[in-house]
Formats: sequence, structure tokens, C-alpha cells
Amino acid sequence: MRISRVQATWCRVPIPHEQQHTSDFGRVPTFDSVIVRVETDTGLTGWGEAKAGVGSAAACAGLAAIINQDYAPLLVGQDPRDITRLWDVMYNTPREGYAIAKGHGLPQLGRRGLSISAIAGVDIALWDILGKSLDVPVWRLLGGRRAARMPAYASGGWADASKIGAQLKGYCDKAGFRAVKMRVGVMDGSPAASAARVRAAREALGPEIKLMADAHGTWTVAEARAFCRMVEDLDLFWFEEPVSADDKHGLAEVRRCSTVPISTGESEFTRHDFREIAELRAADVLQPDLAIAGGLTEGLRISAIASAFNLRLAPHLWSGAPAFAAGLHLAATQSAGFILEYSLGHNPMLHDLIEESFPVVDGHVEVPERPGLGITVRDSFLQSYGQPGGAA
Repeated sequence: MRISRVQATWCRVPIPHEQQHTSDFGRVPTFDSVIVRVETDTGLTGWGEAKAGVGSAAACAGLAAIINQDYAPLLVGQDPRDITRLWDVMYNTPREGYAIAKGHGLPQLGRRGLSISAIAGVDIALWDILGKSLDVPVWRLLGGRRAARMPAYASGGWADASKIGAQLKGYCDKAGFRAVKMRVGVMDGSPAASAARVRAAREALGPEIKLMADAHGTWTVAEARAFCRMVEDLDLFWFEEPVSADDKHGLAEVRRCSTVPISTGESEFTRHDFREIAELRAADVLQPDLAIAGGLTEGLRISAIASAFNLRLAPHLWSGAPAFAAGLHLAATQSAGFILEYSLGHNPMLHDLIEESFPVVDGHVEVPERPGLGITVRDSFLQSYGQPGGAA
């Protein structure tokens, strides 16, 4: 089997005005992602996803160009089942020969950022091909799923203090969610305002629903510490991205000052970033986004770090269907995996891009039996929303 074509398409899907939400990213008018198609000479096609930003909206032409112009020429003619070797080829180019022979990395300058996201998109597609070639789901290749379904938490929560309780309760009523996440941080103006919203949410939800808060890395260490003190009696399941991903020592300081569990990772690249977080004892839950951090191959390495440091793994899944499916397969198979993120924002890349669906029933998502990632991408969707300059 050989790779015959690699094609990355930047999809930009408008979000109807009445379904847009406003956060520290501003008002989000589109959902953007790069969908990667890897074709083989046997007729098998794999699907992956790469992201240029952790939020819904981003200009992705440059990311698609890296895949189409830098990586595609390296991959055509290669056996797609040699996944770890091809990861090294993309990561170490043009010194991949030395790196593979010597057994250590020789990466170029692009060992972080869009180059890693581009690798991620290709890597996810290669795992999809491998599963399809063996007629088994990816979770079987990763060692087998530990349960037929995974618990999920509803991810949303932008309303003000007067409405946040009803918004989050609506998530629970909608699909039986027993865990919900709300946004806090600089969008509220002050830690006290965020804490007031969290208190209103807890009062509406009661003690049985797990409640998380996500600051998107927007606070200083002092602000994050103040917020933790204000909500310490509200039994937060975790406090996500208190400070900038560039301030890992600050993150560790926030964790040390409070009993509120800390989660982070959606803005990180490769196992090296997550190793540093683990060594600093800076978080309780690691949250790699597989469409950013390096794909399923790197997700396995990050999961090993989580397990070795007795941390938990909850992939960041604010994404399209290929990355969501990859994160589902990873979480379902890894010792540290325990819960899934499920976007409650308007997400056509999850619900309309593919023929299948990932319904939430009684707060859980089924781990599919279908071969590969278990998704069938609609070409009509790519044709409708693919951007000029976002494909070769």
C-alpha cells in the first residue's frame, strides 16, 4: 500500500448570528478547521484534522499550505501504515535520515506551532487508514477500549450570572449530562465577577453535577489565585487554563495555592510541553488537543506521561469530527483517560461534516465499532465550505 495523494482543505463554516457566542475570543462568527484527506493506491482514504487555533475561528490557509506544499511531497509513495516513521519524517525534515538512524530527534525550527498541527492532521488520517486496512476500529489498535461508552461533559457556559444556571441546567436536561463546563476569565472583568457566576451556577445545579470553569489562560497568577480562594467552597471538578500556557511556573504556583484541581494542555505542542507540566507538578489533568499537539501518535506519548505522573487525561475536543473521533479513541483506551469534552456551541464541523454522529445518551458517548476512526466525511461539505487558497 502506498500513499497516492495528500490534500488539506481549510473549511470555514458561518455560524448563524443567533447561535454565535461571545467569550474572551470575542464574538465567534465561524467554525474553521483544516480537514486532511490521505488517499492510497488501494482505494482506502484516511481523514484527519489540523487546527490553527484552539477556538472555533482561525485563518487556516497557512496551515493547509504546510500540509499541501511541505509534507505532501514527502508522503506520496510512502506506506501509510509506517505511522511513527512518517511522524519522524515530518518532524525532522530534512534530517529525518539522521534522526531515524540515531534514535533521537533533530527537528527543524518548526518543532512547535503550525508545523506540529500539520503533522497532527496527517497523523490522524494515517491511523484512520491503518484501522480501515485491518477492518478494525482505531481503539483496537491502541490496545482495546476499556468500556463500550465514555462519560462526557457539556462544554459551553457563556451566560451572565443571572442566566448561567439556566443555561447549564439546560445542558443537563438536553442529554443527561452529569458534568458541565463554563467559561470564566478576562471576559468577566474581574475574578470576583467570575466567582459570582460560578456561585450562581453551583446554586442552580446543586451538589450532584460536576462543574468545571475554564479561563482560557487569560488571568495573571495573582488573579487566578484570587479566583481559587473565592470558589474553594463550590467543589469545582477542575479549573482549566488559569494562566497563559507560556507561564508554566505560574501555573504550578496556582496549583500549589489551592485545593481546586487544575487542568491544562489545549495550547501545548508535543510530549515535551506536557513533560514540563508534569515535572513542575503544575496540573492534575492533561488536555492535549490531538489536532494541535501532534496527532494520535503524540497523544499516546502524552498519555504515557500522564500515567507515569499519576495524572488524568481528558483530551480537548472543541473540534471537528476527525479530531473528536481521535480523542474519543485515545481516551477510551488509555489508563489515564476518564472523560470526554462535548461542545455545546454551534459546531457544524462535528455534526454536519460526516455521515455518522456521536450522540450523547444519558451523559455518555458510545465508542464506535466502525473501522478506523469510524467517520465518513461528506465531500459536499468540503466543496461547500472549502476556502480559496486553503487547498492545493
